[in-house]
Amino acid sequence: MFLSFKTYLVERSGISDLEFQSLHPYLKEKEIPKGTILLQKRAVCTHSFFVESGLLRSYSIDQSGKEHVIQFAPEGWIITDRSSVFFNEPSDYYIEAIEPSTVIYFSNDFIRKASEISAAFRNYNERLLQNHIRQLQHRIQFLLEATAEERYLDFISIYPDLLLRVPQWMIASYLGITPESLSRVRKELAKRHFSPRN
Repeated sequence: MFLSFKTYLVERSGISDLEFQSLHPYLKEKEIPKGTILLQKRAVCTHSFFVESGLLRSYSIDQSGKEHVIQFAPEGWIITDRSSVFFNEPSDYYIEAIEPSTVIYFSNDFIRKASEISAAFRNYNERLLQNHIRQLQHRIQFLLEATAEERYLDFISIYPDLLLRVPQWMIASYLGITPESLSRVRKELAKRHFSPRN
């Protein structure tokens, strides 16, 4: 049970097998049907979600009803609303399963316990937080400054295996462009014989 999450923690954070055993009570594994909403807007986010299999996304909906995709989380990724979890405040986002998924739920209690028993985990968690901030800054910069093509190429570098798993309108939403603009970008790249696998 939790083998994938265990492997993730042991390999990346340095938690030992024995330390992981003591963390079992703080973890919950769930099979999530496609379309399940794990977090609703205005609800307080109480967990982070590690994707063992499947695919999740976070998104917001503006006053006109338009969706804005914030993040995708395929296998081996963690997704949450950090602000809501840390400050215990209502979330501005939704988290949804795009595919049937196996998800590990863990709360701040898990983080606290892991930090108590493992200095390696404390250091890893700090690096994870700083990397999250760096990625957010990169994403904001690209949304403000990059062309549609540059945004698309950046998406491919971050999510190389999602082009056939995610509807085109969701990719366009993530990029902050219209589906029509995304189609034009893809056609232009195809003319130049660009392949995502290059």
